[in-house]
Parts: sequence; structure tokens; C-alpha cells
Amino acid sequence: MAFVSQEDKKKLAPGIKRVLNKYGMKGTLAVRNNMTLVCNIKSGKLDFSEGTHGNGYTQVNPYWIIKNYAGEKEAFLTELLDAMKGPDFYCDDDIQTDYFSRSHYTDINIGSWNKPYEKS
Repeated sequence: MAFVSQEDKKKLAPGIKRVLNKYGMKGTLAVRNNMTLVCNIKSGKLDFSEGTHGNGYTQVNPYWIIKNYAGEKEAFLTELLDAMKGPDFYCDDDIQTDYFSRSHYTDINIGSWNKPYEKS
């Protein structure tokens, strides 16, 4: 069963902050329902205007990063996802038998529903 604690978040935070700083991005980390590590990207140098629905907000699908993003945005999101997973991440999901076993889930949000992403 997926589980991520505040202690896990503290362990993963330095690596995530390193990726954010490398690309000139600002974001926050949160734990939702003790099973999902969430990174909310608030602002930064990368232009995500094409990836939003006109409102400055989008939820990144981690399985489609390579298909939906290119260049520096793809590199940033891929590195961010890897940092969010960390060295102890595992995923033994088997959808054919409806069996889900992973260390934790990850969510990446560009902006938020009430405050759009700002390109600096």
C-alpha cells in the first residue's frame, strides 16, 4: 500500500529543491492523504503557457511527459519526477489483477486552480 510520511518528504526535499533551483523554478511540496507526494510549481523561467488550458494551471500526467513536453520542459519534469520518487521508490502495480503496490504516488501541478503559474 502506498504511504509517504512527512519524514519521507523531508528526505526527498533537498533533491527536489536542487532540481527546482537548477531550472530556476519555484514550488512547494506537500503530502496528500499520506500516500501522494505533491509538487506545486508556482513560478519560474520555463514557459508552460501552451500546456495549460488558458487558465495558467495544469496537472502533469507523469506517464505522458515525453509525449506532451519537449526540450528543457521535458528535461525539467523528468528530473523532477525522478527526484520525487527518490532512491527507495518501487512500483509493483499489476492492473490485470487489480493489484497496486508502490511506495508512494506523485503529482506535479503547474500553477493551481486559484493561482496561475507565473513565468518570470
